[in-house]
Amino acid sequence: MKIEKIESVLAGNSHIVRIITDNGIEGIGQSACWGYMEATDAVISSFKKYLIGKDPLQIDHHWQYLYRMGPFRGSILTAAISAIDIALWDIKGKFYKAPVWQLLGGKLRNKIRLHLLMGSDRPDAADQGTTSEGLRLNAIDAVSEGYTAIKIDPLPDGYESMTLSRLIADTRENVAALREGAGLDVDIILEIHRKLTPMNAIALAEELFEFHPLFYEDPIQIDSIKSQAELALKTSIPLANGERMHTIWEFREMFELGGSQYARPDIGLAGGITHVKKIASIAESFHSAVVTHNYLGPVITAAACNIDTSIPNFITQEYSTIDESDMNKIFNTAWVRDGGYIDISESIGIGINVDFEKLKKQNFETRLQQNIPMRDDDSVGYSV
Repeated sequence: MKIEKIESVLAGNSHIVRIITDNGIEGIGQSACWGYMEATDAVISSFKKYLIGKDPLQIDHHWQYLYRMGPFRGSILTAAISAIDIALWDIKGKFYKAPVWQLLGGKLRNKIRLHLLMGSDRPDAADQGTTSEGLRLNAIDAVSEGYTAIKIDPLPDGYESMTLSRLIADTRENVAALREGAGLDVDIILEIHRKLTPMNAIALAEELFEFHPLFYEDPIQIDSIKSQAELALKTSIPLANGERMHTIWEFREMFELGGSQYARPDIGLAGGITHVKKIASIAESFHSAVVTHNYLGPVITAAACNIDTSIPNFITQEYSTIDESDMNKIFNTAWVRDGGYIDISESIGIGINVDFEKLKKQNFETRLQQNIPMRDDDSVGYSV
């Protein structure tokens, strides 16, 4: 069996790859460097010369070659490798007529626990934007639907120019409302989206400890692994990092330097199924849990669920209702949400298919938005 064709498509707001073998088996993958999908698409084109004619079952060999074919690293490269890797695992599962999780060591659980990626906007809230009332009401709805974990960005609008006291007070109000709506039998997760500095991130975390979040995610920019690890040693709330990290070497350094308690690799960015499985093993050796990142749609969900099924240190899978949107009905997935869980799929491969010809007809809309928060003095809000 040889790789005969590779297609890379920018459609909707996603980058999807299809690999076809000479005996007609197809594999599907997706990248998650959503800010630079056009560049990732170009890298896939550069991979074709090497991959065409190769045995698709030699997955780790191809991973090593593609990663080391040039002296360059970074998000675009690993995202392209991730998409190829996921598609190759899909082919391998179909070739052996087995779910990919079976090839990764077998099933460790019967269902995948989800945490809902939740906002606060709703028509019956007191006002618009990030509001405590909207968060409380949406938490009630999520619990009634069966979720046992929910995640929000709790920072108030205009956080970048607030005094520390105002930032803490308004954020605390939002988290208190979330906890009130969720109750004590639901885990709450606080996603900061890399918006704070180490100084105010530590002060804020201490004021939110009383609400017992499951973890405090990505509070600072990703420029330094050392800084992220140091932050984990200085906060009482468990820290989560990794959705913008790429390799086993970055995760190893983070753990060795003291954090984080929760690893957040994105299977569409951190090297695909091959590499995320290795990251999970490193995390396990540090007694760190794995919470795979995803908000890009059902292909990433399907690939991630195969990892979740087959590792011992899985806690919860990030889930966005984008998976259930009209735009994504073109995908036929075997990983279907039931309340706050997804039952383990027995489908061969990664468990998802798509009508590729229909996919190609979708207009592409880039996700990259130059919406950087600016402070009142016109300086960049993300800067220290």
